[in-house]
Formats: sequence, C-alpha cells, structure tokens
Amino acid sequence: MATAKEEFLKEFGEHYGYPNSPKTIDQIRAAEFNRLQNLVYLDHAGATLYSELQMESVFKDLTSNVYGNPHSQSDSSSATLEIVRDARQQIMKLSVIQVLDYCNASPKDYKCIFTSGATAALKLVGEAFPWSCNSNFMYTMENHNSVIGIREYALGQGAAAIAVDVEDVHTRIEGENFSTKISLHQIQRRKVAGLREGEPMGDVYNLFAFPSECNFSGLRFNLDLAKIIKEDSSRILGTSVCNNGRWLVLIDAAKGSATMPPDLSKYPVDFVALSFYKLFGYPTGLGALVVRNDAAKLLKKSYFSGGTVAASIADIDFIKRREGIEELFEDGTVSFLSIASIRHGFKILNSLTLSAISRHTTSLASYTRKTLLALRHSNGSSVCILYGRHNSMEMCHEMGPIVSFNLKRPDGSWFGYREVEKLASLSGIQLRTGCFCNPGACAKYLGLSHMDLISNTEAGHVCWDDHDIINGKPIGAVRVSFGYMSTYEDAKKFVDFVTSSFMSSRNHVDHGNQLEGVNGFLDTCYYLKSITIYPIKSCGGFSARSWPLSNNGLKHDREWILKSLSGEILTLKRVPEMGFISSFIDLSQGMLFVESPHCKEKLQIKLQLDFSDVTIQDIELHGQRYKVYSYSNETNAWFSEAIGRPCTLLRYSGSNHEFVLDKTKDVVTCKDTNSAVCFANEAQFLLVSEESVSDLNKRLSSDVQKGIHVTATQVNASRFRPNLLVSGGRAYDEDGWRDIRIGNKYFRSLGGCNRCQIINLALNAGRVQKSNEPLATLASYRRVKGRILFGILLKYESVNGEQQQGDSWLHVGQEVHPD
Repeated sequence: MATAKEEFLKEFGEHYGYPNSPKTIDQIRAAEFNRLQNLVYLDHAGATLYSELQMESVFKDLTSNVYGNPHSQSDSSSATLEIVRDARQQIMKLSVIQVLDYCNASPKDYKCIFTSGATAALKLVGEAFPWSCNSNFMYTMENHNSVIGIREYALGQGAAAIAVDVEDVHTRIEGENFSTKISLHQIQRRKVAGLREGEPMGDVYNLFAFPSECNFSGLRFNLDLAKIIKEDSSRILGTSVCNNGRWLVLIDAAKGSATMPPDLSKYPVDFVALSFYKLFGYPTGLGALVVRNDAAKLLKKSYFSGGTVAASIADIDFIKRREGIEELFEDGTVSFLSIASIRHGFKILNSLTLSAISRHTTSLASYTRKTLLALRHSNGSSVCILYGRHNSMEMCHEMGPIVSFNLKRPDGSWFGYREVEKLASLSGIQLRTGCFCNPGACAKYLGLSHMDLISNTEAGHVCWDDHDIINGKPIGAVRVSFGYMSTYEDAKKFVDFVTSSFMSSRNHVDHGNQLEGVNGFLDTCYYLKSITIYPIKSCGGFSARSWPLSNNGLKHDREWILKSLSGEILTLKRVPEMGFISSFIDLSQGMLFVESPHCKEKLQIKLQLDFSDVTIQDIELHGQRYKVYSYSNETNAWFSEAIGRPCTLLRYSGSNHEFVLDKTKDVVTCKDTNSAVCFANEAQFLLVSEESVSDLNKRLSSDVQKGIHVTATQVNASRFRPNLLVSGGRAYDEDGWRDIRIGNKYFRSLGGCNRCQIINLALNAGRVQKSNEPLATLASYRRVKGRILFGILLKYESVNGEQQQGDSWLHVGQEVHPD
C-alpha cells in the first residue's frame, strides 16, 4: 500500500488531501469520520456523509437555543423568524446568503426558496411554469427522473417535450467559440381536451433543463449551454419548432454542486435545484430552488397554504397572496431547524474550499478510472468498460468524481452488477448499482434500444430488482463516487477488490478434492446423518430420526408462514428474531409445539384443522398464489409478542392445485402438484454435506491464521438450514450428483443452492450477530456467474410417472446412493 500510494502521490499529490487547508484528509478522517474505520463508502453521489464535528455543532446549537414556529408571535417564535429572515439576508451570517454565495448569485438578481429537497424544487418549477400548447420542454438525455418528470406537466398543458443529446462539436456564435451541438430526439405531444393547435396563447415560454453533472457517468456539462440557449436558441437548435417564444434554463445541481456549483454571476440560469444532504450529509429533507427574480414572476402558483397568503376568506372565493417570492412559494412552515443547521455544514465546506474539494475528489476518480482501464485478463481482454468521456486523460477536467462501469469475463460475457454489489458488500465496500434513476443516460451508454427497454419491462424487470443481465446485455451499471472525506485508501481498496474478485482464477466453483472418474461416487459410502424439519418458514426447526415424506417434501416442512399486517411475508432476512422461535411436531399427538424466549407460555397448535375456527384466504409468494388457512387472534397475538411486531400465522391449505401467476402474459396456470412445495423458496429439500462444512471451516481457520479474520469463525451445518445432512466421501462431492437414492426413495438434483447473507446471521444467547462470514469465504472459491453455491436442492422424484409407494419415510443412517 505504501509503495502504491507513493506512485499515486507523484501523479496526484498536488491536488490530493487538502495540503493548504487547516486539516489534511488523514486528520479529517481520523477526527471526524471515525465510524468509517472498517467501511469503504463510495456512494457519495447518492448521499454524502455528515461529519461528527458537524453533528456536534448542530447538537450544541439546538440544545442551546429555543426555536419556535416562525408563524407564531412568542419570543422563541420571533427568534426563529429572525433566523429565517436572516436566511434571506444573512441568517446568522449564513443560510440563504451562503446558498446564494455558494452559487455566486447576487440577492438583487436571485431569490432562494427552501423546499423539502431537490426533487420538490424541480416539481415546483414544473407545476408553476407558464406552459401553453406552443411551449417546449427540452431536456438532455442525461437527466435524472426528477427532471424528466416535469414532462408530465408540460404534456398535460399541451406543450411539446423533446429529449436531446449534447455533443462536442466546434461551433462559433457571435464571435465566440463554443464546442456544443444539440441533436433532437422525437417530439412528444399529447392531445389535451380544451386546447386547439394554432390558438393564440399570449406570450410563449419554453424550458431547457440539464444537470450540471450527470449522476450516471459523472460527465460535467459546459454551462455555456445556458447562455447559448437563452441568447441564440434558433441557431444551436436548428429547427423551427423551437424558435417560438422565450427560453428559460433549469439546472439540476443536486449532484454537481457538491464539488462544482454553477456560477450564476457568469451564466444566466433561471432555476437551480440544490440538495443539502448531497453537499454535507445533514440535514436530509431540505433543498432549495435558486430562482432568478424575473423568472419567478412568471411562475403561476395555484395552491396556497399557511404562510403563503396575506389574507383569505373561507366561504367565498377570495385570496390575497403574499408578494415576496420566498413567502409565496414556501408552503406551510419551513423546516426552520434544518435551515438553522445548514450553516454548520457550510462551515465544513468553506474551511476546505470548493476548489480544493473538487481537485481532491477528481484526483481519486481519475486514479480509479485510469487503474480500471488498465486491468486486463490473462488473454489480454479488458476487465472494465467505463461510461462517459474517459478515453482521453486530457478530458478528465470534464468529469466529476463519479466512475460508472461494468465488468467483463475473459470470454467477453458480462459480470452482473448485482454480483459486483453483493461481493463488494461482503468486502465492506458500499457502492451503487442499477440505472441510478437516470434512464436516458443508462440507455445511451449501455446501448439499450426502445425495444430492449420495453421488452425488459414486459419480462418483469423493474427498478431495484435482481435482474442485471437480460438477453446477454447489462441493463444497469456499477457506480462508485467520491466525497470530500474520501481517501486514497478507499480507492485502492476498491481497485484491489475488483482485481482480486474479477481477475482471479478462482472465479469458478472449486469442487475441492472430488473423486475422479465416472464410478467415483459408486466407490464411496455416503449415509444420511440427520433430518431436519422447519414447520414455520424462517423459524427454528427440529431434527428427527425418521420422518415421513409427502408430495411437498418432508411432511409439514415450511407449511406455516408469518405475515405482517401490511401483507408482507416475514422472513429471517427481514426479521432475524424469527430465528429464536423453536418448533417441534409430535405426530403421535397430532400437535405442533412452538416456544419463544419472549413468551412465557408454550404454544400448541393442532395438526388436524378445526374448520369452524379458521378462514381461507389467498396470498402470493414467489410468483405463486396459494390458498391458506388463518388462525385465531390469540395465536396471532402469541407470534406478535414473539417477534416484537404485529403478524398473523398462515398455513398452507394442501389443496390439490396451486396457481402460478405469469405476470408477463397476465394468465394463471396450474402447477404440477407432483413437484409442489409448501412455502420453500426454491425446492422441496436442501441437502448439505458434512465434509463440505468441514472444508469450509478449515478455510475459515486458515484465514484467521493469515490475519484475514481477527477471531476464529466456525459454522455449524445448521447455519445453512438444510433438510438433509449427509456424511461420507469428500467435500463437494454433492456438486456432481444428478440423481440420488436414499433407501428406496429417489430424488432429482436441481443444482446448487445460491447462498445469500442470511447465512452470516448467528443467533447466540438471544442476540443476533452479523458478520461477513461465512459468505465472504464461500465467495472466494464457490462462485459461478454471480451465484455463491453451497449445498444442493432436491426434488422428490416419481418412478415411471407414478408417485412412489411403500414406506414413505426417510431414516437417519440410510445409505445415500448418488448417480
């Protein structure tokens, strides 16, 4: 690390680390971000982090002063009103003045309207803009959804909406050189009742919107674009449809202002949207719209509220609005405590200076881009494909502190971004994946056509789901972004993670010392070590020496579930406390016994249903619709107390048919009940090998000796919640099994079980302990195409099309014969 950092500093040392500021980056991290010791946080484009010093100042301020509602007349309210008023002028030598100073905007030309966030600021422009059927709303493809959403207001009023691409082509306008060309996409219009084309609508106003920095690629837009649009739109747009009326310009600076806010003394922008948590982490829920005075006078506001009117009468149509721009547009009570808090964030930024923050973060992003571009697989193919203008290092000044990319395998296929995110999380690295609410840039950089996007949606893909590769194409990207407190060590750990996880020869499933040859399995003796049944999904199970089989797997296995009052099916991943509930079934008594350390009484549930005491309802789980039985209020109250939240107990009805929902075709089909499951996620059985668990524990012990783990981590087979534990042979023999026979019962392997972070939960002494193990170690040698495999899934198999007959029981000690 030391040698690598020396090389980094040779190239970037002039700009890295705030050499001319009161504190160096290492001092800032040690004193103000102690909570980041074991974490690499690289999602500053999503939300940057507040410093501990900042929060101490906020706490001292709020606990030393009394701030009341500024609409009241008490002393505390008057003090607050003075703060808000000073926020328009000096606000205790900060707030609005600092906001305006931040954008280098004169209070004579601009006003600052506080909003609940940047999105609310953008929405305010959209809903109050003077649209007409002759208006145009034009926006770059790289805009966030919060900007594209303005399109709904424009189209709803009969205006045209047009997406554009901005390209670098040398252009000369009125003796000045510009490197901008705008290419228009298709014109969007809607038929709006009551509007007729060609009807005179008075003055025509158009709106052009673009981000100061693209939150997908990090591309910074040349703000000369605002001057071109306002002063000579017809020449740069080159089409008659955009020649009518006056153009106003909106900049979404929510992301870009963190390192390079727009200079409004130089660029005649009409609207700028800001978000304070993007600047310094706290407060959230507060943004601002910096608006030019003459543009504010054009906005048409319909709604009024407390504080925005000088007078109103309840039972007749009478209202007198306030004349001040801020008072007119700030509905209700402003977030005065948050407004009072932002000065402490600005103090942090001002102590470092924005230019130093920009140079610091740009050096880290440039290093990361350069290093990722240089990565090569052993066959010479590129590991990383970057998005944005990155090919020329001379262009780095046009890029913000965002690095967006996807990773490729040596054969040219893509690593899914969800795989990258999953492994990064296991390595203590927090980043962002997907399209980042920027559909235009995502489609543009990934080469996704309209047909691709529509077919992906019809196939069931929605934002934030687990689909990342469809038809061989990535449908999103990986994004890392740097903040003012980011360090070289953060960037280096991330690059090392990419190198070790996606260039390593270990990117495949290691089968351990599996026996060679077709007859290897036949020469080895395997036997059934234990049988475990989990009656209630995600709750504790019990082991049995013998247990009957049913069409659904082990009889009564995952036959019950817990559901929240909002309809969510509760699982161990979301509610770890479910793991403390233990269960046991006594077949001779026909009773399910349930216990919890949070409940004094043991719960007893009869296996034989009393149909006079239950009701039937439908639920959907994993794309399947089930008919289920519900229980009494007393039973539901017991489970609610056990897990600490209201819930209801439901039981699989065992009806002859389950209905499978095909959401892509909007049809309902019947599922083959011969391969049915109750409430299991994927299969009827999960089988784990005792030898595979032992091998994993040896690797975990080895990591401790190498210093990778501070303390020893050993796991029991129960951590994986298997139904069947087998013993014999060598580790990972089960990977090669296709069909197996246990006693005289046959089972078909459905492949490896893809493990998630649920196996990292350890339930000890009534406490839930979370770590990165054993999943992190499994990921180092059991990974294939984004799946971390351990154990195999089984299906109870029919013989010659008929359900198996005879002794339908499994017994501990039976021999296991794999094919």
